[in-house]
Amino acid sequence: MTMLPEHIQAIPPSGIRRFFDIAATMDDVISLGIGEPDFVTPTPIIDAAVASLAAGKTGYTSNAGLIELRDAIAEHLFKLYNYQVNADQILITVGASEAMQLAMLSLIKPGDEVLIPEPCFVSYAPVAQFAHGKVVYVPTRAEKNFEVTADDIASRVTSKTRMIFIGYPNNPTGAILSHQTLEQISEIAEAHNLLIVSDEIYDQLIYGDAKEKGHASAWSVESLRERSVILGGFSKAYAMTGWRLGFLVAPPAIYEGLYKIHQYMIMSAPTMAQYGALAAIISCGPDVEQMRQAYDKRRRVLVDSLRSAGLPTFEPEGAFYCFPDIRPTGLTSEEFAEKLIHEESVAVVPGDAFGPSGAGFVRCSYATADEKIVEAGRRITHFVNKYSNSR
Repeated sequence: MTMLPEHIQAIPPSGIRRFFDIAATMDDVISLGIGEPDFVTPTPIIDAAVASLAAGKTGYTSNAGLIELRDAIAEHLFKLYNYQVNADQILITVGASEAMQLAMLSLIKPGDEVLIPEPCFVSYAPVAQFAHGKVVYVPTRAEKNFEVTADDIASRVTSKTRMIFIGYPNNPTGAILSHQTLEQISEIAEAHNLLIVSDEIYDQLIYGDAKEKGHASAWSVESLRERSVILGGFSKAYAMTGWRLGFLVAPPAIYEGLYKIHQYMIMSAPTMAQYGALAAIISCGPDVEQMRQAYDKRRRVLVDSLRSAGLPTFEPEGAFYCFPDIRPTGLTSEEFAEKLIHEESVAVVPGDAFGPSGAGFVRCSYATADEKIVEAGRRITHFVNKYSNSR
């Protein structure tokens, strides 16, 4: 007899971790599976954290987080997106993952519908289900650059819809959201009195023409500022995954509930990580740009390799993922990933781990060394040729 409630039993294990665990048992594996920077955290961040420990700053901070850090985040967001936010609208969290959970737990009632464009990060739907929400997937397509359309969202709004959960730049596709589409989504949210949660953890990792246009942050649309929660953090842009530090931005009426749950669930985020994050914002802009340029170079190499191998590949404009179409091989996403790791020692993640629209695709992370990207491309080409020629 199981001791777990049905809504927990119904949630499958993460499709990402499975192939990571397989790779960990093998030699000479090139992992394109985990979305983690291969760079070491920049030195100013480490130094600031060490200095805080040496100074005896080892206790709790305020529940909301260091005021200096929240002030710095507010100034940072103003410089990037030209909107004003007060420090008391910012909550420092244990990664963007905690911020996501706080948003779901505080804003969703049992039975509320949450619209989630997919393919999407594997945590979105389960966290909504933990809060007893009902997930309604909104499919996106390669032909539309994996950008959700306002029409697709509008067609799925019902009397039970409570929230639209968007995540751009997107994991796993690398797609971005245009300012025009965000404006259209805002009109839907206003018309139906819906909440928006916007996961913007990859906001500083944008490439090509999209870099010139800039990231479409939810709060850059004035009408969304009273109904939106932004999720952000330091893991991706600053190579701080193990530091587990994120933040959220919310209007006062929403912030109160988020803060209350955070008080009881977490108390406060790690103190030394907060001092490191403060140094990140103040000093590490050049490091972020250096890493972004490195990812951009790897992006081009991997996309070109995948296309040359015969796999149609949408050109990602954000984050650090490619999402090639593997259907020319005649394999399912699961078969492709399973055979590729055992036959060529390259780890990728099946696309349908990120939602139904991911079937027929796999996710490849280019957050790994240049020489490994090149070798992975060679191995994938060999693999694709073998299966394409056998059809």
